[in-house]
Amino acid sequence: MSAALGLKAKPIASEATDDDSDISALINRLTAEVNQIAIDKTKSIQQITNQMKMLALNALIESSRAGAQGAGFAVVAQEVRGVGQQVETIARELETQLTKRTGDLVASIERMSQRSRGERMVDLSLNAIELIDRNLYERTCDVRWWATDSAVVDCAASPGAAAVSHASQRLGVILGAYTVYLDLWLCDLDGNVIANGRADRFRVVGQNVAHTKWFREARSLRSGDDYVAGDVENQPLLGNAQVATYCASVRDGGQANGAPIGVLAIHFDWEPQARAIVQGVRVGDSDKARVLLVDSNFRVIAASDGQGILSERISLSLDGQRSGFYQDRSGTMVAFHATPGYETYRGLGWYGVIVCGA
Repeated sequence: MSAALGLKAKPIASEATDDDSDISALINRLTAEVNQIAIDKTKSIQQITNQMKMLALNALIESSRAGAQGAGFAVVAQEVRGVGQQVETIARELETQLTKRTGDLVASIERMSQRSRGERMVDLSLNAIELIDRNLYERTCDVRWWATDSAVVDCAASPGAAAVSHASQRLGVILGAYTVYLDLWLCDLDGNVIANGRADRFRVVGQNVAHTKWFREARSLRSGDDYVAGDVENQPLLGNAQVATYCASVRDGGQANGAPIGVLAIHFDWEPQARAIVQGVRVGDSDKARVLLVDSNFRVIAASDGQGILSERISLSLDGQRSGFYQDRSGTMVAFHATPGYETYRGLGWYGVIVCGA
């Protein structure tokens, strides 16, 4: 089991996506340049044809003054005028066709660029939620393992002063090695905390937690192989810190099928661990992105900007999908991916979400 987070955001095709972005920008720029050249050149042609028409008009005027002697010249002037009009028509058609096609190309490139950006953000959303899933899977392993520790089992079976002291010492040793936890609590079946690992810091022994959702669920676990994974919450008994609580039942003899004799609750120090994940997602500065983890009720439980944690709820348009991206009415891109779970940890319906500024 990992003693610390030990997981960093994987660079999901970051070089490739940067290259794609550069190529897209280059094509966009070149297309715009071609479009501008076409417009400039057709304008030049139109200027020349205007001059030809003006010359033809002047020639007609002069030929009319010359009378019969200018009749042949008048025919040439009319031809020049006709050629000028034909060239002008061709130039206008050329401008219309070129600008339409280059405009379509620019729009198509923009759509491709947006799609590529959106798919990248979905991948990064998955990356964030996968990292937390893998980390929390380890927490479920930890709690089931430590619930079989002989000091914990003995204390739950007979919580005398010596047993409590030994169990507290043992829990403290675990906390010294596993820095991702705030505290470990051993509770009896009535919900009374009978030992904890940081008794000098958190005076929780004697407190009753029978009203909590995680304890009630842990009290009903069918075997020592099962566990409870709680949603993120502020824990008043731990200084109102943000924690994710994991529980397993302590059983007679430390056996998975033994009779339940207590509950072990481990409190994962959520805020710094989750912050490391969302701030480690490799979005670019130009994306103006806010990386989030949200629970099944779309409540923000982690945010790269540190805002709205456990108080803000976001509006996600899932449209029945587990992953995807879309633009809201303000033009903001929103990418999301549902928890895939990891090994025996099925997840709690959380999402990785990235909100990109317009």
